[in-house]
Amino acid sequence: MATRAAKDACDLLDADHKKVQKMFKDYEELAGSRARTAAQKKMDLARQICMELTVHTQIEEEIFYPACREAIKDTDILDEATVEHQSAKDLIAQIEQAGEPDEMFDAKVKVLGEYIDHHVKEEENELFPKLRKSGLDLKAMGGRIAQRKMQLMAMPEPS
Repeated sequence: MATRAAKDACDLLDADHKKVQKMFKDYEELAGSRARTAAQKKMDLARQICMELTVHTQIEEEIFYPACREAIKDTDILDEATVEHQSAKDLIAQIEQAGEPDEMFDAKVKVLGEYIDHHVKEEENELFPKLRKSGLDLKAMGGRIAQRKMQLMAMPEPS
């Protein structure tokens, strides 16, 4: 059996993007549900989305963006990404602090999804192509990203 080639950093981040975008879509379907169990399912899914995004943004900020700043000349996109991350973190904190969904909960999750969708498009359409042309060793970075993600996902959640 052949072993799969290691994924590069952009492929790994893209897989995270696809996973969380599907989770936002699932949330949207739950938000339209009138089922009694929908409220708890929404809370659980929203917390899972927040955890995935928290790990993803931390990996980008610790490993990916610093390497990008050295590899490409146009760092405006990285400055924008940093601001987008902060906006997302603010909404994540609000969502995580909610004891139960209030009248603004669905709106916060929806806006977070819109922020993330915009952020993903910029990374995939502008940043990733520049990096692939830069000569940066994306495979090696992919290994570091995968390792760091495993560490962060294994950490217990703060209470």
